[in-house]
Amino acid sequence: MSGVPELLLLRLLDQREMYGYELVRSIRAATGEAISLGEGVIYPALHALEKNGSLKSRRKAVGGRTRVYYSLTTKGRQRLDRLANEWRRIQGGITTALESPAHGSA
Repeated sequence: MSGVPELLLLRLLDQREMYGYELVRSIRAATGEAISLGEGVIYPALHALEKNGSLKSRRKAVGGRTRVYYSLTTKGRQRLDRLANEWRRIQGGITTALESPAHGSA
């Protein structure tokens, strides 16, 4: 699962800005419930992405509460492209390995 939270966050935030818990729900929905990442994974990833310049944040008052909304920067879009290409390469290799006859079996 290394890199998966980052890739999913960048992909979702490429579509529109969102706040943390909205991203938690959106990841479940976008993956057909196959991947469920809790706030303990999402918030540290968001903070790291913001620190490295891939995301920017803004505070917004909503219903008497303040939410932090995240959106992609140009650097974040470039990072998304690199990660998506790498994921496709890995996925292709795994698919090939799963579809190939087993090597060395008797």
